[in-house]
Amino acid sequence: MYKRFVFMVFLVCGLLVHQQGLAQQPNNPYRDSIVQLYGVIMTADSLRGVPSASVIVEGRGRGTITSPDGVFSIAVMKGDRITFSSIGFKNSSIQIPFNLPENQYSVIQLLISDTAYLPATVLKPRPTREQFERDFLNNRFPDDNYEIARKNFEEAQRRIVLQSLPADGREAVNYQLRQQSNKYYSAGQIPPMNIMNPAAWMDFIQAWKRGDFKRKK
Repeated sequence: MYKRFVFMVFLVCGLLVHQQGLAQQPNNPYRDSIVQLYGVIMTADSLRGVPSASVIVEGRGRGTITSPDGVFSIAVMKGDRITFSSIGFKNSSIQIPFNLPENQYSVIQLLISDTAYLPATVLKPRPTREQFERDFLNNRFPDDNYEIARKNFEEAQRRIVLQSLPADGREAVNYQLRQQSNKYYSAGQIPPMNIMNPAAWMDFIQAWKRGDFKRKK
């Protein structure tokens, strides 16, 4: 691990020396403001290079990623803030000094591991064919509007509703008129009774023969 760290340091230093020669070329109008940023991103606990880590220049929409060894290089401006991020690590940022005398700047950035706690997941085995058929047949789905309307128009349901709801004015008037009509029909005589009706007696005898009046156990 120590040899790997020393190799990373020498690599960054070599890149800095090479860039210094390029920056000293004449006719470069941006030589005093542009800075070549070199560095390596490593883990804070084991000093290993972090591959594919993001190096973002805030506010400029530019950035780069590190190599498999964690090395990176990017051109920035003096005063820029650089953010380093990678999955599994906490973000870190630095700012390029304004009064930097040279046109290169090297960093060895250490990232601290970040632990993320995910919600618990319960794994259950797949149901067997018998369990699926049992659950599918016993499952009760809520009624839709069509099924609710159909149940409301059932004969038994309608009888319950008719017995529980009071009659409106029209029904009350019709009932009263029918009662008066029956009184006028038998006015001046005894009202007819079903006990003297031969047809009613015939229906009673037939029902008695069929056993309709027997107690059902």
